[in-house]
Amino acid sequence: QVHLVESGGGLVQPGGSLRLSCEDSERSFTLNTMGWFRQAPGKEREFVATHRRSGGGTYYTEDVKGRFTISRDNAKNQVYLQMNSLKPEDTAVYFCAAAVNRIITSAVGNQRMYNYWGQGTQVTVSS
Repeated sequence: QVHLVESGGGLVQPGGSLRLSCEDSERSFTLNTMGWFRQAPGKEREFVATHRRSGGGTYYTEDVKGRFTISRDNAKNQVYLQMNSLKPEDTAVYFCAAAVNRIITSAVGNQRMYNYWGQGTQVTVSS
């Protein structure tokens, strides 16, 4: 079993920072790919960033490049998202996602490639 639990969301002013964490509390499997998606009000869920354990590689959507950093603690099946220079348009529910297998580069943004999902954590960027 895999049970993803996110934490770290909250309310922050524009230009501020937040760090999201996601842990697989069961640790039954080695999760090759762990990443983050987000869903803003009235919009579809979209890819934010992902990290592959084997073969390496971190990938970001264009909107967050240079502002967000994804990192992993492989031993603990944990993934983090450091978000800096936050903008109001970053406001969304952020979901942790994971896959047992390595997702090919061209598919890292495809939600259907991820086997497991957390419940989400709210991030609100507002003055």
